[in-house]
Amino acid sequence: MTDSLEPQQDPSPTSSTGLDESLGGTLCYLLGFLSAVVFLVIERENRTIRFHAYQSLATFGGLFVLSVASSVVPFFGWLVGMLLTPLAVILWLVLMVKTLQGDP
Repeated sequence: MTDSLEPQQDPSPTSSTGLDESLGGTLCYLLGFLSAVVFLVIERENRTIRFHAYQSLATFGGLFVLSVASSVVPFFGWLVGMLLTPLAVILWLVLMVKTLQGDP
């Protein structure tokens, strides 16, 4: 009976923006590093959403740098760019789905 007197923990923590934690984390990936910067500016409380914003910033910022660097190299860069695009889309989808499911 003492279990019912313990405080109940909210199953889906929210953020300072009022969004569900998993939805806020997923939105960090929606527009790549642009949405990551937006969430880093507006989210001040929820550490999970801020983690996904930093991860999105690092991931898509790094992919952007790789794509710019590969465009400078004549043939090899073109080949890397061709491989990088589908891999970036797959990575983007996996990150969004995993975050929406609540996986870290």
